[in-house]
Amino acid sequence: MRLGFLASHGGSAARFLAGACQEERLSAVPVALASNNSSSPALAWAREAGLAAAHLSAARHPDPDALDAAILAFLRGAGVDTLVLSGYMKALGPRVLDAYAGRVLNIHPSLLPRHGGRGMYGDRVHAAVLASGDAESGATVHLVTAGIDEGPVLAQSRVPVLPGDTLESLKARVQAVEGALLLSALRELG
Repeated sequence: MRLGFLASHGGSAARFLAGACQEERLSAVPVALASNNSSSPALAWAREAGLAAAHLSAARHPDPDALDAAILAFLRGAGVDTLVLSGYMKALGPRVLDAYAGRVLNIHPSLLPRHGGRGMYGDRVHAAVLASGDAESGATVHLVTAGIDEGPVLAQSRVPVLPGDTLESLKARVQAVEGALLLSALRELG
């Protein structure tokens, strides 16, 4: 597998998976990372790690179709065959989705379909879980499709919501299972 990543901020999933590749826990090679944020730590990390790295955003490509084409050209140019969203805060265009159909993965911090969809990311998801009174939460790895958080679920890992949980304590418990879940889903995707 030749892994490409799209990230908006820190790129923790990209960093985790690159480490897993280096430690031979995942038979893959991280090759590229693009970010819509020119100052993202993920972009700086990718450059330092020797990955092909690019800032590709609406600021550089105002036309959505041109941006979609630029992302696809970058990924293809780097030889990416599997794409992982690592905290990427933008919807993918139809060119990228078609070219990588069944090979674009995302991890979401809830048990989809609960607490997914437009506007549901990061702390907003954990707050919604707590507000709903759910007895459990967790993480979901799913294939990315045109609908936000609507793609087929590949794997889930459940964690309890404990009495007295805060947003931070629940978030920490969910984040603790995300890496292993993503690694397992990628191994299965092979």
